[in-house]
Amino acid sequence: MTTPTPAVLALDGARIDGGLYTAVTDFAHRTPWLNTPMTAYTSYGIGLFALFMLAGWWLARRADHTVMAAALAIPIAAVLAYLLNDAVKSALTEPRPCRALPHDFILEACPPPNDWSLPSNHTTVAAATAAALLLVNRRLAALTALAALLMAASRVYVGAHYPHDVAAALITGSLTGLAATAAARRFAAPAVAHLRSGALRPILLAA
Repeated sequence: MTTPTPAVLALDGARIDGGLYTAVTDFAHRTPWLNTPMTAYTSYGIGLFALFMLAGWWLARRADHTVMAAALAIPIAAVLAYLLNDAVKSALTEPRPCRALPHDFILEACPPPNDWSLPSNHTTVAAATAAALLLVNRRLAALTALAALLMAASRVYVGAHYPHDVAAALITGSLTGLAATAAARRFAAPAVAHLRSGALRPILLAA
């Protein structure tokens, strides 16, 4: 008689760094003064990255067409990173830490059982934006990278993800962001140069 094979072989994230996760959530429990700002940032801070994208476009108006091509590709890079991240989540099916460690302190409501944990969507999009901006403006990219790291930390602080979830997301997002914008600089720059001489000139090129 054969043993039935489980339909889903879920990754047990608690065995990877559950102790570190608990240490972070215990810290959150001891710092109630920090809970509100971290909860607000983890929930709404992703909108800040849209502003970083707009800032990248604005700065690229004074740069050459390869830089503008990269700037225009940043939203695409973020979407691609999100889709790749979601595919990895579906493949690994790691349960959220709030289910594996239900007695730990959490600030964010536990998602449905089929909302997997590895990697973190928020962190992936943030990292993709920061990495993509490296090919547009390095100072803006550095500022965005700090915001991305804070997003990663906030996801663990509120109890939504394990540390390895956000670490994997930082890598996935960064590689996707760099690859997408590098491809745009190489292949889309001629089209941007052409558009800059037409009706879209005021949008793509500073006076």
